[in-house]
Amino acid sequence: MESAYFTLGEGHTPLIKSRRIGPDAGLDHLYFKLETVNPTGSYKDRFAAAAVTDMLSQGKKRVVTCSSGNAGSALAAYCAAAGMDCQVAVFTGAPENKLKQMLAYGATVWRIEGFGADPEISGKVFKYLKHLGAAADTELQVSSYQFNPIGMAGVESIGRELVNQISDERRGIDHLFCCAGGGGLLLAVYRGLQTAYQAGQIKRLPAFHCVQPAGNNTIAGPLLAGSDRAQTCRSTTKIGGLQVASVLDGNDVIAACRDTGGSGYLVEDEFVYEVQALLARQEGIFCEPAAAVSLAGILQAAAERKITSKETVVCVITGSGFKDQGSVDRMLAGTTSPVISLTEFIDQTA
Repeated sequence: MESAYFTLGEGHTPLIKSRRIGPDAGLDHLYFKLETVNPTGSYKDRFAAAAVTDMLSQGKKRVVTCSSGNAGSALAAYCAAAGMDCQVAVFTGAPENKLKQMLAYGATVWRIEGFGADPEISGKVFKYLKHLGAAADTELQVSSYQFNPIGMAGVESIGRELVNQISDERRGIDHLFCCAGGGGLLLAVYRGLQTAYQAGQIKRLPAFHCVQPAGNNTIAGPLLAGSDRAQTCRSTTKIGGLQVASVLDGNDVIAACRDTGGSGYLVEDEFVYEVQALLARQEGIFCEPAAAVSLAGILQAAAERKITSKETVVCVITGSGFKDQGSVDRMLAGTTSPVISLTEFIDQTA
């Protein structure tokens, strides 16, 4: 008998229309899909729910995974709730708060030098993780279709939700922008919407656009150059969560973008941090830098007049700002909240 779906309440996240950033950029119909409100603060909870559900149905007891942060946190939480062990090999550049989140849920965490940044080291780590995951009671869970299509099918629910959430828009979605490390998120949203299209629920697919930090150019650059193949790189970006030097789902992402008339965008880290602050201060959306990458691509596309004011544009906001303390400290540099006396408070506010 198949076990019931294991959930911590993930999914059904809000779609919010931009109040200031979109109009200021000449985009009248810009929307943010807020994956920040999932149980552990990122869209990876959708992956973890599907993955753990499948493991419970097989009677497995231990997760082995690798992560740049969010997948490890999500799997650690769902394993804790399911009574499973969780062991995480972490990319070198993973933000400290994500490590603490994993540890808070009781996971065992290994930080491996060069992992994520160096493709040769990353390949060797993946090979060893496959060995660990081959144990009878264990499953290797990596948030990529290349490794775990069952878990990634849970992420496809983002696309299915968008079908209903955007139904009040006469034209449907014209453009959908996703940040990418390995590319699994964009591919999952594409497949979710593709299912809806094949079922006749939508008349057409939006153009899918892949946005990457310039320092992790595995997919967007080859897409722009006309190649059908993603490439490995030596990752130099500081944007946590997108430091993925390997190809993973990149070839299929390029195909999805080409199939829908989309493109690739490369954005500089400094611009991403600016956009992260802009989202907080103009939209009330507190997100991690990786989540701001998608909007950075949209603003670049708007500046280049590749999207128009009347088109409907969806930006996937992947994770909470609480995930990356370093970026928050950067945002608030020079800002203080000193303890003052009541008299000083009254003097300053009179």
